[in-house]
Amino acid sequence: MNNSSYNIIRIIRAIIDYQFGSPISAALFEESIISNIEYSKNTGRIKHVYVDGDLYLNYRPNIGLFTLSLKAAKRIIEKIDPPTLRVIVLNEISEFIKEGRNVFNKHVIEIDSRLRPLDEVIVVNQLDELLGIGRVKLPVPYVKSFNNGIAVIVRKGINKSKI
Repeated sequence: MNNSSYNIIRIIRAIIDYQFGSPISAALFEESIISNIEYSKNTGRIKHVYVDGDLYLNYRPNIGLFTLSLKAAKRIIEKIDPPTLRVIVLNEISEFIKEGRNVFNKHVIEIDSRLRPLDEVIVVNQLDELLGIGRVKLPVPYVKSFNNGIAVIVRKGINKSKI
């Protein structure tokens, strides 16, 4: 590994530590290696990060942060206890979320209290099964207290993509 690729990996880990916290960084990369980094042809910036050959992260240069892939979400669920980085919903609505439907406040059982609006989040059911990934729309206290409205904009349900 040359010096420039080592620096890029340090930058990726620093962004993940800032965005999700160091336990998430450790869970994603503990015994794995970043196998490939894809760069934008136009800007030369990081575009996608692959771990052990699987897409884990997509870089959003307009905000300087990453979005998670379903593979990365699955890895986090395996390594980190709930409710970290999760929104836990009623089992009864699991099929809707798997299809990519949004999560309403009234269906949220539990949510990571450290989440903020626009944060990346993993949507799971009460059995901690991966349903989808998305972004939190409201501050956590509102999610817990409102009975209507959208809590999470689901970007991808597991039935809409291969894991």
